[in-house]
Amino acid sequence: MCDSFRTDLNYMNKKVQLQDLGFKDYKDTWDFQEVLFQEILDIKIKNRREELTLETPNHFLYVEHPHVYTLGKSGDLSNLLLSEKQLAEKGATFYKINRGGDITYHGPGQIVGYPILDLENFFTDIHKYLRLLEEAIILTLAEYGLSSERSQGETGVWLGVGTPFARKICAMGVRASRWVTMHGFALNVNADLGYFDNIIPCGIKGKAVTSMHVELGREVDEQEVKQKIVKHFADLFEAEMV
Repeated sequence: MCDSFRTDLNYMNKKVQLQDLGFKDYKDTWDFQEVLFQEILDIKIKNRREELTLETPNHFLYVEHPHVYTLGKSGDLSNLLLSEKQLAEKGATFYKINRGGDITYHGPGQIVGYPILDLENFFTDIHKYLRLLEEAIILTLAEYGLSSERSQGETGVWLGVGTPFARKICAMGVRASRWVTMHGFALNVNADLGYFDNIIPCGIKGKAVTSMHVELGREVDEQEVKQKIVKHFADLFEAEMV
């Protein structure tokens, strides 16, 4: 959760700088996120210290990672079912990171989005932030005829909620400090779901994982999906993507 900070600032920069990083190593991307995250925090600290109202920037990063497993700060390492040697054999890496949530997988065919926002430019409500991220994915999937929804008590987007065939299609995990966010969501589009067999996804036993291409029975245009997500994100956050 966010710690209390200055919430009476009179600036509201709703421009979000969109950048597609392409196929990029997880650690390199994480380091880049940290740089952007810290830049925003530094401006907020300067504003508070010097009673200024300098605008803080907002970012939205798209990326596709090589095979990697990441474990949130409160996650259980036992949910990774591979040894270090087995990870290497599968060409995958592993990182324990500073987001919420448990373990997840990133890899080719998956759209990963990292909004790095100053929520004081939009609203100061982490619960609302997560629900709007979920809604952007739900609305996007609906455009492909896929009916998805939230599962109570489980962050992310699911299909078949309340049935024996419940399956997760989009994982989410964020970090927030002083109302600045990082990390984000991972939507399975054309992902190889076999890699999820090596973990207990998000620490939730007995729940399956799915992908758009499995549900639709065809390969899906990832660039098209990205465009749809951004459109819904912009509408929901009343943001201007630049």
